[in-house]
Amino acid sequence: MSTPDELKNRFWTALADSPYLFLQLDSAPEKAVPMTAQLDKDADSAIWFFTSRDHGLARMGPATATFAGKDHDMFARFSGRLTEETSRERLEQHWSPMIEAWFDGKDDPRLLMLRMDLGQAEIWNSDMGFFDNAKMLLGFDSREEAKEEHAEVVL
Repeated sequence: MSTPDELKNRFWTALADSPYLFLQLDSAPEKAVPMTAQLDKDADSAIWFFTSRDHGLARMGPATATFAGKDHDMFARFSGRLTEETSRERLEQHWSPMIEAWFDGKDDPRLLMLRMDLGQAEIWNSDMGFFDNAKMLLGFDSREEAKEEHAEVVL
């Protein structure tokens, strides 16, 4: 059984290992797009994204992200609010060759760095361990064990 704090820590580890997720504005859920989250272990409840000023996410506002871990053993859905990040220091911290491939440098007028201030999250850990997975494979009821690997938390 995992505590909510343990699930939250496992989520952050899984997101750091594979920072790819689907992101959507709550006002346009049909337009979810794959994005790469920029993480900062010292940040307090925020993640960042790079996009262009002509992208739909540039409208900003309430947003939802959906995440599946690399080995499909961690899943999450979390909400927050997208706003423009104006800190040059933050841009420098997260800039990489991968991002540069999309833009004409850090001063490209199309470049938009978004900050997502995080709120509620729902996290599922599907790696229930050898014993519980064996029970499922043998057809035994594992619903209670699965409930213990789910949490609603604030990120």
